[in-house]
Amino acid sequence: MLEENMRRVEEAQRRETLELQRNEEERYRELELIQRQKEEAAWRKKLEEEEEHANQMKLLGKNKSRPKIPFGIGS
Repeated sequence: MLEENMRRVEEAQRRETLELQRNEEERYRELELIQRQKEEAAWRKKLEEEEEHANQMKLLGKNKSRPKIPFGIGS
Protein backbone atom coordinates (compact mmCIF):
# COMPACT_ATOMS: atom_id res chain seq x y z
CA MET A 1 0.00 0.00 0.00
CA LEU A 2 2.86 2.35 0.77
CA GLU A 3 4.36 1.58 -2.63
CA GLU A 4 1.02 2.33 -4.28
CA ASN A 5 0.86 5.72 -2.57
CA MET A 6 4.46 6.51 -3.55
CA ARG A 7 3.68 5.56 -7.16
CA ARG A 8 0.61 7.81 -7.17
CA VAL A 9 2.56 10.71 -5.71
CA GLU A 10 5.36 10.28 -8.26
CA GLU A 11 2.84 10.08 -11.09
CA ALA A 12 1.08 13.23 -9.87
CA GLN A 13 4.42 15.05 -9.63
CA ARG A 14 5.34 13.88 -13.14
CA ARG A 15 2.00 15.14 -14.53
CA GLU A 16 2.42 18.46 -12.73
CA THR A 17 5.96 18.85 -14.07
CA LEU A 18 4.79 18.11 -17.62
CA GLU A 19 1.93 20.58 -17.29
CA LEU A 20 4.28 23.29 -16.03
CA GLN A 21 6.67 22.57 -18.89
CA ARG A 22 3.82 22.78 -21.43
CA ASN A 23 2.68 26.08 -19.93
CA GLU A 24 6.21 27.49 -20.09
CA GLU A 25 6.59 26.39 -23.72
CA GLU A 26 3.25 27.93 -24.63
CA ARG A 27 4.17 31.21 -22.93
CA TYR A 28 7.53 31.20 -24.74
CA ARG A 29 5.77 30.73 -28.09
CA GLU A 30 3.38 33.58 -27.25
CA LEU A 31 6.30 35.85 -26.38
CA GLU A 32 8.07 34.91 -29.63
CA LEU A 33 4.91 35.74 -31.58
CA ILE A 34 4.56 39.10 -29.84
CA GLN A 35 8.22 39.89 -30.57
CA ARG A 36 7.80 38.98 -34.26
CA GLN A 37 4.68 41.14 -34.48
CA LYS A 38 6.53 44.08 -32.94
CA GLU A 39 9.44 43.62 -35.35
CA GLU A 40 7.08 43.41 -38.33
CA ALA A 41 5.21 46.52 -37.19
CA ALA A 42 8.48 48.43 -36.81
CA TRP A 43 9.60 47.23 -40.26
CA ARG A 44 6.29 48.33 -41.84
CA LYS A 45 6.48 51.71 -40.10
CA LYS A 46 10.04 52.24 -41.35
CA LEU A 47 9.01 51.26 -44.88
CA GLU A 48 6.05 53.66 -44.78
CA GLU A 49 8.29 56.46 -43.51
CA GLU A 50 10.80 55.81 -46.29
CA GLU A 51 8.03 55.84 -48.90
CA GLU A 52 6.59 59.04 -47.45
CA HIS A 53 10.04 60.65 -47.48
CA ALA A 54 10.58 59.58 -51.11
CA ASN A 55 7.18 61.04 -52.06
CA GLN A 56 8.00 64.30 -50.32
CA MET A 57 11.30 64.52 -52.18
CA LYS A 58 9.51 63.97 -55.49
CA LEU A 59 6.98 66.68 -54.66
CA LEU A 60 9.79 69.06 -53.78
CA GLY A 61 11.59 68.27 -57.01
CA LYS A 62 14.51 66.73 -55.21
CA ASN A 63 14.46 63.45 -57.05
CA LYS A 64 17.89 61.89 -56.62
CA SER A 65 17.54 59.99 -59.87
CA ARG A 66 18.08 63.21 -61.87
CA PRO A 67 21.67 63.89 -62.80
CA LYS A 68 22.98 67.09 -61.31
CA ILE A 69 23.90 69.64 -63.96
CA PRO A 70 26.01 72.58 -62.93
CA PHE A 71 24.12 75.86 -62.96
CA GLY A 72 24.17 77.62 -66.34
CA ILE A 73 25.32 74.68 -68.48
CA GLY A 74 21.89 73.36 -69.42
CA SER A 75 20.62 76.61 -70.95
